[in-house]
Amino acid sequence: MRISPSPDFVYAETNSKRRNRMSQFTTKFDAITGKSNGTRLSAPPSLMDSLARVLVRLGILTEDLDYHLIRASMVIIFLFFGYQKWFQYEADVLIPYISNGPLIFWLYPVFGVRGATWFLGASEWSFGALLFLGFWNKKLGILGALGSCATFICTATIIPFMPNGWAASAGGFPAMTEHVAFLMKDIVLFSVSFYLLKQDLARVLLATSQSDDTGARVTSW
Repeated sequence: MRISPSPDFVYAETNSKRRNRMSQFTTKFDAITGKSNGTRLSAPPSLMDSLARVLVRLGILTEDLDYHLIRASMVIIFLFFGYQKWFQYEADVLIPYISNGPLIFWLYPVFGVRGATWFLGASEWSFGALLFLGFWNKKLGILGALGSCATFICTATIIPFMPNGWAASAGGFPAMTEHVAFLMKDIVLFSVSFYLLKQDLARVLLATSQSDDTGARVTSW
């Protein structure tokens, strides 16, 4: 005895096949990207998407671009900062800063007003030179970054001790006068110096580790 399928079963099976055929028709997949390319219209790229693509084409994601750019910036800063220190006008400007610096006040008793600025200028040029050489020698870069960190720790710590550093006419702290505002940049420059120190140290340790691994392989052979 032959049993024919029920009408409901036939309808369900036919409807399922129809949906499968429609799915195959309307949905295509990109074999390279794996993304669906169906009948749905993709949303137009947003302004931020377009901007991101332009920045990528400009090479902003180039490996270590930020690292080299920051290093070059610090070299330039130390070059100009150090140059100022050899002139009387800069020695006069720095008197309230050095006098109230908890870590650098001793420069005046030891070197005098002009000698203190000469000492700072020589130090800044030395740190800038070490940072510059750090493009090729990361160990020298570490020394330059350490000196740079020390420089901006010394200057940033002047902020709490600077007389008239906060504008009384605006209620005092946190309204800065020009003296404190001038020193605020050193907080950022310290962070930049710390970044370079970390990067150079990581590269030196990596090179040492790779050298040890190579030596171990040679010995085992």
